[in-house]
Amino acid sequence: MTAPEAFQFDLLATNGNARAGIFHTPHGEIPTPIFAPVGTQATVKAVSPAQLEEIGASLVLSNTYHLYLRPGADLVAEMGGLHQFMQWPHPMLTDSGGFQVFSLANTRKIDDDGVTFKSHIDGSTHRFTPESAVAIQEKLGADIIMAFDECAPPYDRAYNERALARTHAWAERCLQAKTRPNQALFGIVQGGIFPDLRVKSAEYIRSLGFPGHAIGGLSVGETKQEMNATIEIVNAVLPKNKPRYLMGVGSPEDLINGIRRGIDIFDCVLPTRLARHQAALTFTGRINLMNAANAHDQRPIEENCGCYTCKHFTRAYLRHLVVAKEMLSATLISIHNLFTLLEIVRRSRVAIQNGSFDQFADDFLAHYQRPVDNALSGISANGVES
Repeated sequence: MTAPEAFQFDLLATNGNARAGIFHTPHGEIPTPIFAPVGTQATVKAVSPAQLEEIGASLVLSNTYHLYLRPGADLVAEMGGLHQFMQWPHPMLTDSGGFQVFSLANTRKIDDDGVTFKSHIDGSTHRFTPESAVAIQEKLGADIIMAFDECAPPYDRAYNERALARTHAWAERCLQAKTRPNQALFGIVQGGIFPDLRVKSAEYIRSLGFPGHAIGGLSVGETKQEMNATIEIVNAVLPKNKPRYLMGVGSPEDLINGIRRGIDIFDCVLPTRLARHQAALTFTGRINLMNAANAHDQRPIEENCGCYTCKHFTRAYLRHLVVAKEMLSATLISIHNLFTLLEIVRRSRVAIQNGSFDQFADDFLAHYQRPVDNALSGISANGVES
């Protein structure tokens, strides 16, 4: 399988294992490395498409499982596809629904053909197969679609061996089921934290000729060290001339560490989820805007930040919105958090092209404090925006 010309990946510069490039799609170019805001139900929570454009987003992710259940893939297709439906004219990516289905541990049954599961909305019974996952994504119409895979618990070797066999068989079936030439189907590498399984999976998925590859099954309970080691193992096998997507990972330090190891695309619900829990991301760590110390603070969230929120509003005002439970607080903090992650990848891209990424990464990590506030550190980065 060869990628359609519309999905060419141009590698512009490398600095160590870090890469800067452009992935061409029918709805525009994706400069890499890139962070994709998550619009689970055809909307990035509390943020409009116009605001996403203003902060410089070039790729948005949406969720196959949720859109299949509500409003339904047929309705989205009737409305002209996801781009038209949600009025986002730029590149889009949909996942296959596999992660969400397999998260329903008590309400789903897996077999070699697919998965039967119950809707979290009304308890009705549904079934996903590789063929139906592709068919749904073709109706949704995103530029990048994902193969249906099985995400296993990271430390269960026996489960990972079984899941890997299914993931590989399902990847082939997804390729055979795909009919639309204007969509790029990415294969997914699985294997938990087991190096030999990850190598086996990367070699097999690479052999199928996908136009891009994803690393799944991370940020699901393993340590940061294990995640970074797995990225290194997989990227040593994946081809250099195709984009690499790290699924569901996107904290500031994870962006830097992923880029350093050759990742091109990231997505994560973290920036908007944190915003709804009054937490702001900065280049030096997280801020809890509910803290009383912000009540009289005339500073923006971050000095010299170029986002709309920091140009216009003080920490004192944002804390007032949070305390008053005003909806605007989620919007303004989300705008800032998304801008911060996009600014991290923008600066990373420039540093790679200048040959100074290692210095940039070292400086960033030296000044960045991982969250220690118990109210913030427990907020999950993985999953979807519910």
